[in-house]
Amino acid sequence: MAYQVLARKWRPSNFSQLVGQEHVSQSLIHALQHERLHHAYLFTGTRGVGKTTVARILAKAINCENLQNFNPCGACAVCQAFEQGRFMDLIEVDAASRTKVEDTRDLLDNAQYAPNQGRYKVYLIDEVHMLSGHSFNALLKTLEEPPPHVKFLLATTDPHKIPVTVLSRCLQFNLKRLTPEQIDRQMQFILGEENIAFESQALKMLARAADGSLRDGLSLLDQAIVYGSGTVTGDAVLGMLGAVAQQPVDDILLALAAGEARQILAKIADVAQLTPDFAEILQQILRVLHRVAVLQQVPAFVDHEFDKQLLGELAQRLTPEDVQLYYQIGLTGQRDLVLAPDPRSGFEMTLLRMLAFRPAAAGRMPVTAVAAGTPVVPNMAPAGEPPARTAPVAETVAEPVVAPAVQPIAAADAGSRWRDIIAALNLNGRTRELANNCVLDSIDDSSCRLLLDPGFHQVGSRAEENLRAALQHYYGKPLKLVITQQAAAQMTPALEMQKAREDRQQAAVDNINADPNVQALKETFGARIVPGSIEPLN
Repeated sequence: MAYQVLARKWRPSNFSQLVGQEHVSQSLIHALQHERLHHAYLFTGTRGVGKTTVARILAKAINCENLQNFNPCGACAVCQAFEQGRFMDLIEVDAASRTKVEDTRDLLDNAQYAPNQGRYKVYLIDEVHMLSGHSFNALLKTLEEPPPHVKFLLATTDPHKIPVTVLSRCLQFNLKRLTPEQIDRQMQFILGEENIAFESQALKMLARAADGSLRDGLSLLDQAIVYGSGTVTGDAVLGMLGAVAQQPVDDILLALAAGEARQILAKIADVAQLTPDFAEILQQILRVLHRVAVLQQVPAFVDHEFDKQLLGELAQRLTPEDVQLYYQIGLTGQRDLVLAPDPRSGFEMTLLRMLAFRPAAAGRMPVTAVAAGTPVVPNMAPAGEPPARTAPVAETVAEPVVAPAVQPIAAADAGSRWRDIIAALNLNGRTRELANNCVLDSIDDSSCRLLLDPGFHQVGSRAEENLRAALQHYYGKPLKLVITQQAAAQMTPALEMQKAREDRQQAAVDNINADPNVQALKETFGARIVPGSIEPLN
């Protein structure tokens, strides 16, 4: 017997075997249970999630002679004819190859005749969005007044190209992209049934490379079995997938969060060897940045589609301002990608633009291009002042790191001392936000006491734990961190930065209003300054 690929051999034959599409299968089962079948169904979703499979199961179910819990029985004459591909009342069409109106009219001419074997004559049209405008008009005529014995099952990856007149006459079901965990579990089940040895890490790599498509995942699994001579191992999968297994999107985002231009370009060079679709990679980056932005605003947000550890790390290392900026630059870069000399250079410029326009912040290491072996020294400029440029260091000198001494400080010096400590701790994300909204009350060998601005809403225990760990690492002592929500005489660093921004803004407005050229334009031409249009240069 000829070998049958896993994607076909393990294709679901009833609703119970569907993976990750319970919202669709449950609705269809209820329709069968209450005999409320619509005359036209539209199944949408990305490739390999089960659109055509669901349509075939529904076609079999509505014709099955002996439903079992409203699932096709698989044993009656109708089910057997379906499985063997000889059920005469299933007319399956690939719209991509039959787009002409003549093809559609010939197809629908027989709709008026009664079915031969089953209760319903079923038209299953795959990639229906590929039909021409005239073909949709011909289809619409039958959809408006369908014979009682005809059902239409339409499937597409691009429902936006279907006329609204057709959409309005269909019940639409959107099939979800599968999570890596769902694909991983299905692979484990199939390999167990096939008695094929595997390593868990190998399946995790394959599940992530499948990018939400179970069919793609099973195709990769087939390839991995052959590549590994009958077993699925981590080393074999890594060698087979190459850079894809390294998850280039994850690595690029982590390098972006670290401000490492060299690492970003090196990763792009690795990916370029696989002739990738850089527009698709940029779309994936935008999807991850969107989830990071949501997680930063709603810490309890759970998204099973993406790696929770990656989202958490990026949410900590990137500020909300960074995420919003990168997302906007990515959107613009996606639009301009077709204008670039080549997709790779356009993609590289988009990532480098993100780094170039990254806002400067106290304690953050600047993005610089340095020779290999040259140390990058973080610029700890006081808050509100522009970072000073440092001369390049000629050679690397290893010096012992000495933990700073913990000394009691006077209340008058607490504000400036706390700003210096925050800068030295090199905090990110919500942890830095928490620290900037605190005032140092006291610090000694055993504890650090902070006063939290009453107007600041606590960001969660995770940020407090990170701040405690950073202080203990910085001082080399097991300091106890005590945070009390209480008003303080001094301004918090966050309020100081806000005041500095407001002062710069007001100075810019005053300078514009006092400018003689602006005054001349007002007097001569009746010009006016648009409110909110003035911004300081730095």
